Amino acid sequence: MSIKENLQSDLKISMKAGDKIKTGVLRFILSEVQSKEKEKQGQGKPAELIDEEINSVLQKEFKKRKEAIRLFKTGGREDLVSSEEAELAIIEAYIPKQLDQSEIRTIIEKLISRGRTDFASIMKEAMKEMKERADGKFVAEVIKERIKN
Repeated sequence: MSIKENLQSDLKISMKAGDKIKTGVLRFILSEVQSKEKEKQGQGKPAELIDEEINSVLQKEFKKRKEAIRLFKTGGREDLVSSEEAELAIIEAYIPKQLDQSEIRTIIEKLISRGRTDFASIMKEAMKEMKERADGKFVAEVIKERIKN
């Protein structure tokens, strides 16, 4: 089952269960997917998004929610934090498992041991190897910290 089919199926289930938060999040994500499909079709390409492209949409929404949570916490808006965290948990169920900090550091060390020395080449190779399983900002911070030493 493709990610899109999974999202559509879960949307039907959440609607039947009356889960308004999950229904809203899934509708929004499917709307974003449909928007990307229209954009792609407008470029003369096949409209259907592949799972990798849908993962990209999910990652983008995941990052938006994480940033919103950070901003709401600094602003003291705990009511909005809990709402965003609920949405984040729903989205997180559909994205590939994120690498933890030690796994990211291990990958970066491996790339450096292969002779990579400059930030750009390490970052490029690291993101290629990690696909969308790590936050680019954190990866960049780790690389900068490691290169400095």
